[in-house]
Amino acid sequence: MYALPRAIDADMVREQGLSLTEYTALMHLSEAPDRQLRMSALAAACEMSLSGMTRVAQRLESEGLVRRVKHTHDARGCNAVLTEAGFARLERAWPTNLAAVRRHFLDHMAGLDLAQLAWALQNVAT
Repeated sequence: MYALPRAIDADMVREQGLSLTEYTALMHLSEAPDRQLRMSALAAACEMSLSGMTRVAQRLESEGLVRRVKHTHDARGCNAVLTEAGFARLERAWPTNLAAVRRHFLDHMAGLDLAQLAWALQNVAT
Protein backbone atom coordinates (compact mmCIF):
# COMPACT_ATOMS: atom_id res chain seq x y z
CA MET A 1 0.00 0.00 0.00
CA TYR A 2 2.83 2.40 0.78
CA ALA A 3 5.23 1.12 -1.88
CA LEU A 4 3.90 3.40 -4.62
CA PRO A 5 4.23 6.71 -2.71
CA ARG A 6 7.69 5.65 -1.48
CA ALA A 7 8.85 4.83 -5.01
CA ILE A 8 7.54 8.14 -6.38
CA ASP A 9 9.08 10.01 -3.43
CA ALA A 10 12.47 8.38 -4.06
CA ASP A 11 12.37 9.46 -7.72
CA MET A 12 11.33 13.00 -6.76
CA VAL A 13 14.08 13.38 -4.16
CA ARG A 14 16.74 11.86 -6.42
CA GLU A 15 15.83 13.84 -9.54
CA GLN A 16 14.40 17.06 -8.09
CA GLY A 17 15.61 17.37 -4.50
CA LEU A 18 11.94 17.78 -3.61
CA SER A 19 9.97 15.23 -1.60
CA LEU A 20 6.60 13.96 -2.76
CA THR A 21 5.03 15.66 0.27
CA GLU A 22 6.60 19.01 -0.67
CA TYR A 23 5.52 18.56 -4.29
CA THR A 24 1.97 17.71 -3.20
CA ALA A 25 1.79 20.81 -0.98
CA LEU A 26 2.96 23.02 -3.87
CA MET A 27 0.44 21.35 -6.19
CA HIS A 28 -2.50 21.94 -3.83
CA LEU A 29 -1.49 25.57 -3.36
CA SER A 30 -1.21 26.06 -7.12
CA GLU A 31 -4.80 24.88 -7.55
CA ALA A 32 -6.25 26.96 -4.69
CA PRO A 33 -7.90 30.37 -5.13
CA ASP A 34 -5.21 33.07 -5.07
CA ARG A 35 -2.71 30.19 -4.68
CA GLN A 36 -3.24 30.11 -0.92
CA LEU A 37 -4.82 27.87 1.70
CA ARG A 38 -5.21 27.89 5.44
CA MET A 39 -2.51 25.70 6.91
CA SER A 40 -5.16 23.36 8.34
CA ALA A 41 -6.78 22.97 4.90
CA LEU A 42 -3.39 22.32 3.29
CA ALA A 43 -2.61 19.72 5.95
CA ALA A 44 -5.94 17.99 5.28
CA ALA A 45 -5.40 18.08 1.50
CA CYS A 46 -1.97 16.47 1.96
CA GLU A 47 -3.35 13.98 4.52
CA MET A 48 -0.97 15.25 7.20
CA SER A 49 -1.21 16.56 10.72
CA LEU A 50 -1.06 20.32 11.16
CA SER A 51 2.29 20.04 12.95
CA GLY A 52 3.70 17.91 10.13
CA MET A 53 2.48 20.39 7.54
CA THR A 54 4.00 23.24 9.55
CA ARG A 55 7.41 21.55 9.27
CA VAL A 56 6.95 21.06 5.51
CA ALA A 57 5.84 24.69 5.10
CA GLN A 58 8.89 25.89 7.07
CA ARG A 59 11.19 23.98 4.67
CA LEU A 60 9.39 25.37 1.64
CA GLU A 61 9.41 28.86 3.12
CA SER A 62 13.16 28.68 3.78
CA GLU A 63 13.61 28.02 0.05
CA GLY A 64 11.34 30.91 -0.93
CA LEU A 65 8.71 28.61 -2.43
CA VAL A 66 5.96 29.40 0.06
CA ARG A 67 5.31 32.21 2.47
CA ARG A 68 3.10 32.03 5.51
CA VAL A 69 0.89 34.96 6.39
CA LYS A 70 -1.57 35.59 9.21
CA HIS A 71 -5.14 34.88 8.22
CA THR A 72 -6.95 38.18 7.63
CA HIS A 73 -10.10 37.24 9.58
CA ASP A 74 -8.62 34.98 12.26
CA ALA A 75 -5.25 36.03 13.70
CA ARG A 76 -4.84 32.58 15.27
CA GLY A 77 -4.42 30.92 11.89
CA CYS A 78 -1.97 31.18 9.03
CA ASN A 79 -2.31 30.82 5.30
CA ALA A 80 0.32 29.22 3.13
CA VAL A 81 0.82 31.22 -0.07
CA LEU A 82 2.58 29.85 -3.14
CA THR A 83 5.23 32.28 -4.38
CA GLU A 84 6.16 32.79 -8.03
CA ALA A 85 9.37 30.86 -7.30
CA GLY A 86 7.24 28.07 -5.80
CA PHE A 87 5.06 27.90 -8.89
CA ALA A 88 8.15 27.82 -11.14
CA ARG A 89 9.62 25.04 -8.96
CA LEU A 90 6.39 23.05 -9.26
CA GLU A 91 6.50 23.43 -13.05
CA ARG A 92 10.10 22.13 -13.13
CA ALA A 93 9.22 19.15 -10.91
CA TRP A 94 5.99 18.21 -12.68
CA PRO A 95 7.60 16.14 -15.50
CA THR A 96 9.52 14.05 -12.95
CA ASN A 97 6.36 13.40 -10.96
CA LEU A 98 4.44 12.43 -14.08
CA ALA A 99 7.23 10.11 -15.25
CA ALA A 100 7.40 8.47 -11.82
CA VAL A 101 3.63 7.89 -11.72
CA ARG A 102 3.77 6.41 -15.22
CA ARG A 103 6.76 4.19 -14.44
CA HIS A 104 5.61 2.92 -11.06
CA PHE A 105 1.85 2.72 -11.68
CA LEU A 106 0.40 3.32 -15.14
CA ASP A 107 2.93 1.19 -17.03
CA HIS A 108 1.74 -1.81 -14.98
CA MET A 109 -1.79 -1.29 -16.32
CA ALA A 110 -0.92 -2.18 -19.92
CA GLY A 111 -3.53 -4.49 -21.38
CA LEU A 112 -6.08 -3.85 -18.65
CA ASP A 113 -9.53 -2.47 -19.29
CA LEU A 114 -8.96 0.97 -17.76
CA ALA A 115 -12.67 1.85 -17.73
CA GLN A 116 -13.38 -1.28 -15.71
CA LEU A 117 -10.45 -0.55 -13.41
CA ALA A 118 -11.68 3.04 -12.89
CA TRP A 119 -15.14 1.71 -12.02
CA ALA A 120 -13.65 -0.75 -9.52
CA LEU A 121 -11.47 1.92 -7.90
CA GLN A 122 -14.44 4.29 -7.67
CA ASN A 123 -16.36 1.59 -5.80
CA VAL A 124 -13.44 1.13 -3.42
CA ALA A 125 -13.30 4.88 -2.79
CA THR A 126 -16.99 5.08 -1.95
